[in-house]
Amino acid sequence: MARTRSRILAGALVVALVAVLAGCGGGDDADTAPPFTADVLGGGQLDSASFSGEPTVLWFWAPWCTVCRGEAPDVVAAAEQLEGEVDLVGVAGRGEVPAMEDFVEETGTGGFAHVVDADGTIWSDYGVLSQPSFAFIAPDGTVETVTATYDEQELVDRMEALAA
Repeated sequence: MARTRSRILAGALVVALVAVLAGCGGGDDADTAPPFTADVLGGGQLDSASFSGEPTVLWFWAPWCTVCRGEAPDVVAAAEQLEGEVDLVGVAGRGEVPAMEDFVEETGTGGFAHVVDADGTIWSDYGVLSQPSFAFIAPDGTVETVTATYDEQELVDRMEALAA
């Protein structure tokens, strides 16, 4: 009985400690989009400051990801519907540049910029652990990162809400 009570108290202590630590260190900017500068597939660089104040969606994908390939037409359609209202940027990771370029060509996603995140820094900074994922960045710089697959209408709805 005493052993069970000790285990329960120890478990409660661990849960309380995790809750306290989860709330520490974040400050007011815990949900602020991390800045980055990265090479763009096809040439040039993109600095995230260029979409400061604008609703922006980052689409995290990998060139070998079959789910990413499958959702690409919906991402393209959503980007086209909200062109000029919401910026969309692909963040390619977990692969080599030639494979990333092939992905963009084969999926028809060349209508918007794709940055190369070869070392995974951007993915890590945005808390992305797997693909596909999206980071929805509001004009005030706050961000919500979601690991999910969206169809065209779901993505349009999320993007319209971001632009509102």
